[in-house]
Amino acid sequence: MRECGNETLTEISYLVLLAFYRPNHGYGVMQFLEECTHGRVRPGAGTLYGAVNTLIKKGWIALYDRDERRKTYLITDKGKEILEKEVGRLKQNLILGQQIMKGGRG
Repeated sequence: MRECGNETLTEISYLVLLAFYRPNHGYGVMQFLEECTHGRVRPGAGTLYGAVNTLIKKGWIALYDRDERRKTYLITDKGKEILEKEVGRLKQNLILGQQIMKGGRG
């Protein structure tokens, strides 16, 4: 992932950001990923916490609450901006793919 304005997210970063649109913790994110992808995405703890740490460093999620057992995070305004751009990029790619597959030139 690059820090420039044309950020392209990995699938795991994209899904984890979505999971933090509401306050969430690590186990909750793992459940969200499994449910929303119908079991297709099941990251190990190391992969998930690596993604979370990266998103924290980039300022895309921030600590929302902390108790004795877990930390809860929430997406930041910067994270929402990045996610909105990524959704737009994915929409453009979907439209292009559909046009080409229907015999168009794109």
